[in-house]
Amino acid sequence: MALNAELNVLKHEMVPEHSIMSGDDVKALFSKYNIGQEHLPKIYHDDPAVLAIGARINDVIKIVRKSMTAGRAESYRQVVKRPKK
Repeated sequence: MALNAELNVLKHEMVPEHSIMSGDDVKALFSKYNIGQEHLPKIYHDDPAVLAIGARINDVIKIVRKSMTAGRAESYRQVVKRPKK
C-alpha cells in the first residue's frame, strides 16, 4: 500500500498543541513572569512539530498539553538552531 499523503505530526493524539506566539504575546509573557527570552527552554528548529507550524529560529512556541490535575498546562519554548555535530 502506497502512502501519498504526508504525515501531519500535529494530528497525532500524543502530540500537544503547538502555536507560534505573536510579539505582543511574548512581551506580555516576559512581563508576567519577569523573565527574558534567554530563560526559556529551547526547542530545535528541525523538531517535527516546529516544522509543521512553520516556526523560525528565535520564535517563541506555546505548547498546550492536557493535564489530569490542572486540566490544561501551558509551556513555552524558544526555537533555536540545532548545533552541528
